[in-house]
Amino acid sequence: MALENAIQAPDFDLPNQFGERVRLSDFRGVKPVALVFFPLAFSSTCTKELCTLRDNLAMFQDHRVELMVVSVDSKATLRAFAEEKGYDFTLLADFWPHGEVSKEYGVFLENKGFATRTTFLIDVDGVIREHFGTEPGQERSLADYRAALDLLVPVTV
Repeated sequence: MALENAIQAPDFDLPNQFGERVRLSDFRGVKPVALVFFPLAFSSTCTKELCTLRDNLAMFQDHRVELMVVSVDSKATLRAFAEEKGYDFTLLADFWPHGEVSKEYGVFLENKGFATRTTFLIDVDGVIREHFGTEPGQERSLADYRAALDLLVPVTV
């Protein structure tokens, strides 16, 4: 069961696609985070979904929200995936211990060995303000991202 809104998001320390360590706590007091769990790199639905995020990255930038995506793939796999698809956002490897962060967020599927498609919008104080997901094989809606981002941080002109 995915974590609920209005609770402190569990901190984590994961390598990104370049092997650099990324901690959620580094963003506290700095900027909100969109934490996007997805099953596996290079799978058709995941690729299409992340390409949609790539093509709409300005939506996150306009809200000053850091986009980070997480899968159980290795950092080497995520780097190849990012390079091939032109992803200009952080990909995090929840590889070892296998799925540990996905488990903390309640989105790991033990019988499959990977996370569900679930997104958490975390405010500048590290509190989960919104989350949403889909059934296996279904993409998350861009409209759901827009609505969640607007709730988290309204765009100021």
